[in-house]
Amino acid sequence: MKSVGNSKSMIETQKLQKVLAQAGIGSRRKMEELIEQGLIKVNGQIAELGARVSLTDRVEFGRRRVDVSGTQKTRIILYHKPEGEIVSRDDPRERQTVFANLPKPKNAKWIAIGRLDFNTSGLLIFTTSGELANRMMHPSFDTEREYSARIFGELTEDQIALLLSGVELSDGFGQFEVCESIGGEGRNRWYRVIVKEGRNRLVRRMFESLGYQVSRLIRIRFGSVVLPPRLTRGKWLELKDNEAHKLETQCGIESQADVLSSTNVHRRPSRGAMNAKPHYGERASELGKPKRGSSQ
Repeated sequence: MKSVGNSKSMIETQKLQKVLAQAGIGSRRKMEELIEQGLIKVNGQIAELGARVSLTDRVEFGRRRVDVSGTQKTRIILYHKPEGEIVSRDDPRERQTVFANLPKPKNAKWIAIGRLDFNTSGLLIFTTSGELANRMMHPSFDTEREYSARIFGELTEDQIALLLSGVELSDGFGQFEVCESIGGEGRNRWYRVIVKEGRNRLVRRMFESLGYQVSRLIRIRFGSVVLPPRLTRGKWLELKDNEAHKLETQCGIESQADVLSSTNVHRRPSRGAMNAKPHYGERASELGKPKRGSSQ
């Protein structure tokens, strides 16, 4: 079954394994295995490797219907999360959620690439591509997360060396790839730190293991994407198609052939978000205050 569903042009259809991967089920290689095992159905029929599907086709994995509505084009937005918001759509405590400030994608949903805890601010990346989200978060990619952290007190050289070599935490070994002082005033000191994993509150717990409390924590980079200096807290911007294509390519993902120019941009900085120079320490802390009602 090389073609499934209604007759469609090649531009309007995509390979089944790509659609499944973009829906966030797993890698393309894993999807190919599922198809070969006869575990994927399209319009009630067992699919074959090489099948192509469109938005109108019904795709099923076991008893689960796969939402393919958001797989036609990868969209990526950057959001400057303020403190006091959660990275979840629902919260029993009814706290403010980041999704309330994001635009509503048509026939798709935003997937958060990594998370930030309630009291941490800075860069969050959202995409409509489950495949991109899986790749950027997968441990095998060693994706760097860079932060500016303010603590009360100053680390000694021996303590910095210990954080770089690693410390034992309640859930295993934790390690900074980079830890360097970038200034501060009085007893408040700023440090630039880089980690390669996204465990819950990892940066905070690393400092706490040595008796230091983190009073401010700002994520300024995730992989090759940095927090644009003109993107104020509570605001978002959408990457242009060529920028989204670049990020997909960096992750080894084949992008769409019909790349169009992006027109839905809420706020675009004068400098690009890809590979721009991060801002550290006090400069990072001076990024604009949240402006409510700024999302579309």
